Amino acid sequence: MTRKEKTSAFFKQSELFDYMVTRPLSHIVPNWELTWNLKENRVEPEEDSLAEEVNRLLDEISEVQPPKEYHANEDVLAEYVKSHLNWNIYKKGNRWESSDYEAIINQGSFGDEDQKNLILAAAGRIEAAIEHGQTNFDDMEYGHQKILAMVMASILYQRIDFSKILN
Repeated sequence: MTRKEKTSAFFKQSELFDYMVTRPLSHIVPNWELTWNLKENRVEPEEDSLAEEVNRLLDEISEVQPPKEYHANEDVLAEYVKSHLNWNIYKKGNRWESSDYEAIINQGSFGDEDQKNLILAAAGRIEAAIEHGQTNFDDMEYGHQKILAMVMASILYQRIDFSKILN
């Protein structure tokens, strides 16, 4: 199975993906519910939705080599938050302390050029889940699922063309 096929299979007909990834962006793009097209093996494009952006994101994730140490890519985002936004966060062992990790990822996304670290973190989290027998987004361990959802929502947010929405 190719990486693209594995990525598609991972998100195929997920019950939770749109709820956890596109719904938090529904104040910007109102049509958050996604429909999986079984024939095309992709999300069905719909008006006022992020479906096409989700398809592009899944393609992009499938094209990168998933890092074994995806936390290093997330650490880059946390370091940005610490140094550029002056958040009082610190790393204790392998965890960032003193703030909500999802908030760190979200705010760090603003300093991630072309969302490179976010893309690698997503690819790494997906690969790790599959290696642990969690072959679909809905099967992921909740804590990891929640972070992957935030990573993907942050990528989508950074790529929204607000000029089209505000007109």
